[in-house]
Amino acid sequence: MLGLFGTLDMGSRALQAQRQGVEVTGQNLANVNNPAYARQRLIMRASLTLSSPIGPQGTGVQAASIQQLRDALNDSQIRAEGSISGFLLRQKSALQNAQAQLGETFEQNSQTGAITGVSTSGANGILSQINGLFNSFQSLASNPASLTARQAVITTAQELATRLHSADRRLADLSQNLNDSITADTGNANSLLTEISELNRQIAQAESGSSGSANDLRDLRQQKLESLAALVNFNTAENADGSVNVTVGGQLLVSGKDLLDKLQTYDGGTGKLLLRTAGSSSPLNLTGGSIQGSIDVRDGAIADLSKGLNSMTGALISQVNQLHQAGYDLSGGTGTPFFTGTTATDISVNATLVADPRKIQAGGDSTATGDNKVALSLARLASQPITALGQQTFAQHYTATVTSLGQKLSSTNSQIDNQSLVQSMLQSQRDSVSGVSLDEEMTNMMKYQKAFQASAKLVSTVSEMLDDIINLKR
Repeated sequence: MLGLFGTLDMGSRALQAQRQGVEVTGQNLANVNNPAYARQRLIMRASLTLSSPIGPQGTGVQAASIQQLRDALNDSQIRAEGSISGFLLRQKSALQNAQAQLGETFEQNSQTGAITGVSTSGANGILSQINGLFNSFQSLASNPASLTARQAVITTAQELATRLHSADRRLADLSQNLNDSITADTGNANSLLTEISELNRQIAQAESGSSGSANDLRDLRQQKLESLAALVNFNTAENADGSVNVTVGGQLLVSGKDLLDKLQTYDGGTGKLLLRTAGSSSPLNLTGGSIQGSIDVRDGAIADLSKGLNSMTGALISQVNQLHQAGYDLSGGTGTPFFTGTTATDISVNATLVADPRKIQAGGDSTATGDNKVALSLARLASQPITALGQQTFAQHYTATVTSLGQKLSSTNSQIDNQSLVQSMLQSQRDSVSGVSLDEEMTNMMKYQKAFQASAKLVSTVSEMLDDIINLKR
């Protein structure tokens, strides 16, 4: 039998257990606004029983461990979806910047919201300026001897060349900015890998020989893993000592407390950065994260847009020059190209024409001052299919190139909306398991408080009984 002293010990253990319950509840309440925190629960178990004449007799309760409430599968899903979100958000940002650099407004289907073309209402857009150039040739054809019409052609062509220059430069800057983002994200990823390996060491040390787990350290490590997932997708495997291994693109980078390798950017030969590990010469095969999002949009949509812009510009230079060089200016001169350069990078109106618009070769006859044959042919270029552009007109090719960008942006936005729903659902699932509920914790606090008071009453009662026994001998 326990006896009075045994019962006193039982009351003391009960007081300690209920006090620990209050402490754990207080920890939960303190972290109610901490998104990285997973709520904890005190696990209690009955103390060892003692034999007695009437059978095994309990000796009260004791605190067994502090359990962290987490769903490992849910955590891994949140990390995986975080990589997808990081990938899509980086692409969205780059595509929006590219659209802004072009200064174009997209036309959309009013019912489906699908991108259907490029609006011609914007005076500063390249499409409007392409049309403006051919309109100026048409005006010149109406009055080929007019110096005003000739100056209008020069001014319009210069504005188009400047706009093409600007778009090409801004797309190149955007590509470089994505390179810079890859470098910065790689540095952040390496810092997180280092922190994860150090947290692995601390967790393994804290849990060695202990029946509990290093809950707060595990919370911090989960936060670091989710931050890493936004940068690069990876796989994890938990070890027996509580540490985790981290594998990126098939390369083991973190093994327990050891950081085996780091990520590294390198130039693939075209000035565009790729990703590999420091100990490897082969690029990593990634499918998610902002780093891969930067690489994909840079080498995909942005590169295609730049290529399409330069193809259209090169064809414009070639076709206009071919017609213009065969014509005659007001003095009977011929053979002067209208444009110089070959792409959007270096297109320019011939300085000779800028200095003297009379040298625009608008006529098809060297002796007929009012002839408009070449000017009319230049104006008709606007509606002629160009072989180098896949039998599209200049406007059609440019519209198709830019519309493709708009469609990719629209598709990315749609994917992000869907992704937000998935992440919201997963976060709700996590909150139902790991989130701190104020109502539940306040209920637990009252429960532990009442239990503590009852245990204190038990101790007080046994103490009075001991006093009565002692006083019997007086």
